[in-house]
Amino acid sequence: MKKLTFLVFLVVQFSFGNDIFWGKTGHRTVGEVASQHLTGKAKRAIKEILKGESLALVSNYADDIKSDRSYSKFGPWHYVNFPMDKKYTDVVPSTYGDLVKGIETCIAIVKDENSSEEDKAFYLKMLVHFIGDLHQPLHVGREEDRGGNNIQLQWFGKGTNLHRVWDSNLIDEFGMSYTELAGNLHSLSKKERKAIQEGDLYDWVEESQELAKEVYGSVEVGEKLGYEYSYKYTNTVRMQLQKGGLRLAKVLNDLF
Repeated sequence: MKKLTFLVFLVVQFSFGNDIFWGKTGHRTVGEVASQHLTGKAKRAIKEILKGESLALVSNYADDIKSDRSYSKFGPWHYVNFPMDKKYTDVVPSTYGDLVKGIETCIAIVKDENSSEEDKAFYLKMLVHFIGDLHQPLHVGREEDRGGNNIQLQWFGKGTNLHRVWDSNLIDEFGMSYTELAGNLHSLSKKERKAIQEGDLYDWVEESQELAKEVYGSVEVGEKLGYEYSYKYTNTVRMQLQKGGLRLAKVLNDLF
């Protein structure tokens, strides 16, 4: 019985690990927001490539395949770690790849006219997910604590960690579906939406890193979090989901 329990534990660890990556609701929200800001041309191209599947539906694909060892090389593409006092362009990228290189690779393959239909569909699904990951600040966190996974906390009396708080605990606190969340984000003017979409991938990475610094400073190991923390960061989480969706739309509109 002990051996069986241990094997089950290993399977769960390999399939899901400690990294949830925005959680399913968060990623679907990003995909739904993006779908509302696509050009007609982009919508048609995406519909053809994904065979009618929505961005929200495919948004968790990159997490879903993690239990398959044949996709293990894509694991490092979910995050990027570099010193908090450096810019991404100041450091030597990981030889295993990272979130930035992953996004750039996905864009290049989807854009390449010589790419197969299968590859375009695969890397488009991955791209949708990775743009979402980019806006979870702890995906641009510290390597030494695995993006906050090693910072143990309490969330309303239950064990969690800092990464999980930002992946899912804060989002689950809304008690909303992804369509409800997408429909109840901040009301932005056209000028405000355009401002969010300005810059490039490197600018967005640095922005997430700045937020990660704040998140790291927001807790102490073992701290008991609850309503106060939730109230403090609710709007931040909503904004990050919205930024992710708007910037995903920008990337896709430019791509198609």
